[in-house]
Amino acid sequence: MAGIEPEEVVHFNTIGGKGVEATFRGRDALVGNRALMETYAIPIPSSLSDEIEKLENEGNTLVIVAYDGSVAGLVAISDTIKKGADVAIRELKKMGLGIMMITGDNERTARAIGGMLGISDILSGVLPADKEHEVARLQESSEVVAFVGDGINDAPALARADVGIAIGSGTDVAIESADIVLISNDLIDAVGGIQLSKKVMGRIKLNLFWAFAYNAALIPVAGGVLYPVWGITFRPELAGLAMALSSVTVVGLSLMLKGYIPSVRKGASVS
Repeated sequence: MAGIEPEEVVHFNTIGGKGVEATFRGRDALVGNRALMETYAIPIPSSLSDEIEKLENEGNTLVIVAYDGSVAGLVAISDTIKKGADVAIRELKKMGLGIMMITGDNERTARAIGGMLGISDILSGVLPADKEHEVARLQESSEVVAFVGDGINDAPALARADVGIAIGSGTDVAIESADIVLISNDLIDAVGGIQLSKKVMGRIKLNLFWAFAYNAALIPVAGGVLYPVWGITFRPELAGLAMALSSVTVVGLSLMLKGYIPSVRKGASVS
C-alpha cells in the first residue's frame, strides 16, 4: 500500500530470545532487542536512549533495527493485556497464592506491565529455554508451581510445571504441553479452574467421610456387636438399604458439582 516493493533477503537466521539476522542488499541487517545489538557490538546512539527509555516505561517492547553496523530505526510493540488479567491476579492474591511474571521483555517494560497488573515479583529478560529452568528452580524450593502461557516459548515451562495452564487461543504446541486448556481467552477462568479443583477435592474428602461413616457405624451392628447386650440384630434387607443409601449419598454429592459456578465467575457475571 505504501508503494514499497519487497526485495530479496539472504542468509536469514533466527537467534532465540534476541531477534533475527540476514543479508540485505549485500549488507548485514539485524532486527531484535538490546541483547542482539550487544552481541554484534552495534552502538545505540545517545540521541535515541531517552526515546527508548520513555517507550519502555510506557510498557512497550522495543525492537531495534540495525543496518550495516549502525542503528537504523526503532519499532515499539505494545502487547494488549489479556481480558480479565487484573481481576484474575487480584483473586489469586486473595487466595493466598504467590504471583510471578516471567518474561523475555527488558526490565523497564516488564516493570511497567507488572505495575499495571499489581505484580511485584518479576523475572525479566528470560530467554525461552530459561523459563523451564525458572519453574524447576521454584520446584526445587518446595514450591508447587502452576504456569500460565500461550506461546511456543512457554511450552517447556508448561510441561515442567506441576500444573500447566494454556490459553485456548494459544499455539498448538502450548496447548499440547499443558495439563489444563482454557477454552476462552479470559484469564478469570484460570482462577475458576483452581477454585473448581479445590471444590472437587473437598467433595472427594466429604464422600470418603460419609462412606467410612456408614461402614464404621453399621458393619459392627451387622456383625452383632449389639446383640449380647440389647438383643439388636441388623436384618439383611435393612443392611442392603443402608449400603444403597451410602452409594446414593456419595453419587448425589458428586452430581451436585454439575451446578457449581466458581465464585470468581459469579463476581464477573454480576459486574
